[in-house]
Parts: sequence; C-alpha cells; structure tokens
Amino acid sequence: MSDPAPLPGAPAAALPWDARLARRLVLPLRHGPLTPNHLTTVRLAFGIAAAGALMRGSYGWMNLGALLMVVSNFLDHTDGELARMSGRSSRLGHWYDLASDAAVTVLLFTGLGLGVGTHAPRVLQLPAVSLGLIAGLAVTAIFYLRMRIEAVGGKDASKQAELAGFEAEDVLYLLPLITLCNGTKPLLIAAAVGAPLFAVWVLFDYRRLTRTQSR
Repeated sequence: MSDPAPLPGAPAAALPWDARLARRLVLPLRHGPLTPNHLTTVRLAFGIAAAGALMRGSYGWMNLGALLMVVSNFLDHTDGELARMSGRSSRLGHWYDLASDAAVTVLLFTGLGLGVGTHAPRVLQLPAVSLGLIAGLAVTAIFYLRMRIEAVGGKDASKQAELAGFEAEDVLYLLPLITLCNGTKPLLIAAAVGAPLFAVWVLFDYRRLTRTQSR
C-alpha cells in the first residue's frame, strides 16, 4: 500500500500546538459536506455565547464564559485547517473569518468590562465597560494592521512570535484560570493598557515595512 499524500499547508511540526490538534480533528471532515464557513459560524456562536456569559458578572457565569471563549479560540483554527486540506479556501471565507475574529475580540472584552462593572462600576476612574471597549478596539486594530503587513510583506512578515509551539494569542487559554482566581478586574486593566500599547508597536512595524518596500 502506498503512503497517503501529504496534506496541503505547513508541515504539522511547524504549526502551533492548537493548530496541530485542529488539523487532526477536522481531517475526517475534508471530504464531507461541512465547509470552513460552517466552522467559522460555530466559532462565532461560541464567542457570542462566551461574551453573553461574561457580561453577567457573577463568579459562575464568568467561569462559564471563560470556558466558552477557550472553545471559540480553539475553533478559530479549525476553519483554516479544513479550508487548506480540502482545497475549499475562498476570499469570502477569509474575510468572514477575519470579521468573526474582530467581532469575537470586541465582544470578549466588552463582555468582560460589563461583567466587571456589575461589582466594580468604575476602574481606573473610568466606567469598566469603556476599558473593555478600549481593549477590544485596540486588538481589532492590531488584526487590521497585521492584515496590512501581510498584504505588503507576505505571510512571513505578519507571522506572530512563537515559543515552543505557542503563540501570543494562546494566552486566552489561561482565561479559565484567571476567572477561577477572581482575576477578571486585573485582566481588564492589563488589556486596556497593554492592547493599545501593542497596537502602537504594530503600527510602527507597519510603517517601517511600508517605508522599506517603497525604496
């Protein structure tokens, strides 16, 4: 018996750990009726449900929201892996995935701000929900800038920093631990301060790349 043909896309060993698991899980679906857009929709639904749970603010709801967000974050890898291995990539699907990423991110931090606001209406002298909006919009700006970097310099230019198979976005997998330890308020503050600063850094990176490309 001949060996099976290698799957399209990056070698499994080059992928982050969650993407490797996603590839294995969607492998049986590559010839079925389920499309990458179906998986994007499921990911979006889990993200919306997570935000809805987080905004309730109680300990139990916050923990449920954190678990739902972990599922949503993992599912974000499944649509791309299915698209690559089934040959069903499309520009519409790509934009749908990006729009879902942005929506889930804004909803995550807005829901977190509303949830924290149920027991701490003002944080850093600002309404708690406004800190969530600041963080969510800053992360959305980072997504957009990374898209522009990829358009100018290719995928390698926009590749996230990785360490031992983990990417920066994998910090979301720690969310259930944070909610279990009642750390949502410090998380909200860290996100509201750190996300805009990181967005500024990515903006400078984008401007540097565009100047280099124009020479």
